[in-house]
Amino acid sequence: MSSSSNNNSNNNIDLPSSETLDLLLSTAIAASQKAGEIILGNAGGAEVLKSKANSRDLLTLIDPLCEKTIRETVLATFPNHDFLGEEDTPPGKEASALAIDAKLSNNPSNYLWIVDPIDGTSNFVHGMPLCMPSIAVAYKGEVVVGVIHDPHRQETFTAVRGRGAYMNNERITVGQQRSIGDAIVAMGSPPAEESMKMSLAALPILMPKVRTIRMIGSAALMLAWVANGRLTAYWEYDLSSWDVAAGSILIEEAGGKITDLEDGRWGLRTRKICGSNGGRVHEEILEALREAGVV
Repeated sequence: MSSSSNNNSNNNIDLPSSETLDLLLSTAIAASQKAGEIILGNAGGAEVLKSKANSRDLLTLIDPLCEKTIRETVLATFPNHDFLGEEDTPPGKEASALAIDAKLSNNPSNYLWIVDPIDGTSNFVHGMPLCMPSIAVAYKGEVVVGVIHDPHRQETFTAVRGRGAYMNNERITVGQQRSIGDAIVAMGSPPAEESMKMSLAALPILMPKVRTIRMIGSAALMLAWVANGRLTAYWEYDLSSWDVAAGSILIEEAGGKITDLEDGRWGLRTRKICGSNGGRVHEEILEALREAGVV
């Protein structure tokens, strides 16, 4: 997707004032960096407090601490804004779908902060430097600010609607691959059984068509890496809003495209996702997934 087509889609989105957007962005950066410091302080790994949906869906003592830190930082500046954090929500896709629907249906302030305090918890538990906070701000149901801060590499990915995407204040753009054969495509190793079956079904169809497949274990990182061109695309059968919200605006503002698996525009209620550099590559990935029976 070209930058001009991305800007055209932004014309239909109601935005806060420029000054408010600036303050939203600076607050999100500050909150993510504070959480990042906590993650780095426990970078050797963390004890599992409990599993959530199943034994592959983990929670540590550090997850709620990071979320509390982010929430306090946000509410100190924006006390009337609403907040949706992963650790506030019961496990399972039904609960997360209900949670975002409830927030969008009843939000007097018009602002909703959508937060994953540690995206890539399994990586975090095992001391892998592939885990980070992901923070998005939605205004009237549309994401207008996104921040993904990678504390391990000190890379802060930021986007404000209509202003482009950046890493450490340097403009970023999606990769230039024009065909699926040149694409590095990321996907997940999901904990839920249905998603796992769909991921396994896609592999024998998708893998021969692309340059290579990567499973990194953090949706936030994979979306950010699509935005700056390290990856060409990332797809997943089922994700929650806090997994995708910040990364979605990064990709769009970097000139890419993020949709559901039927090529419909991504929204906060969307759970099946494909984010890419756009154009023919995006179409070919969706075609391959349909061929594999991923629906």
